[in-house]
Amino acid sequence: MRTPVSASMSLFLAALLVTACATGSSTTTAPSTAAAAGPSGSVSPSGSASLFSPTDVAWLQLTVAMNERLLPVLDMVPSRTTDRAWRTFAARLGTVHRADLSTARRLLAESGAPATNPHEGHDMPGMVTEQELTTLRSVTGVAFERLAGQHVRAHLQQAVRIATAEQRNGVYPATTALATEVVRAGDAELTRLDRLTP
Repeated sequence: MRTPVSASMSLFLAALLVTACATGSSTTTAPSTAAAAGPSGSVSPSGSASLFSPTDVAWLQLTVAMNERLLPVLDMVPSRTTDRAWRTFAARLGTVHRADLSTARRLLAESGAPATNPHEGHDMPGMVTEQELTTLRSVTGVAFERLAGQHVRAHLQQAVRIATAEQRNGVYPATTALATEVVRAGDAELTRLDRLTP
């Protein structure tokens, strides 16, 4: 079951994610990022890790989880459609998301957050489910493009929402800079997607 995540930018991203995770899976409950932080609200008492806020860490963790779910969809494109525009779109988007994933993982390591994925097994907005992947593997051509477009759009829209929240509420410069780039690229890719799936 997908759990709605509030799009209100007036709330801290960490609170949004903790709420979503607490109700987003019947089998797994993600730890509260705020609870994992030290008494001062930082993730680690030493080095650059102490400069990350719980909001920064929560956003990075969700960004990693969302990108990991989208990449299998993009990787399917060459074998499921012959449309050159779709192939070009998926290749470009895959390159950007792999770069963002690498940066987010590096920043998480700097923050001192656990390497495990707290969103494992969660199906939240913007995350492609295993069932949806199975359906995508069963179709080709226009049917695949239509379904893939829906999933990519949902991912990009949610990625822009939560990155905007990180821009406003995050504190670590490298993390808010990544969020700014996610918003910029996400808006651009949504415009390109509109041309593919009018």
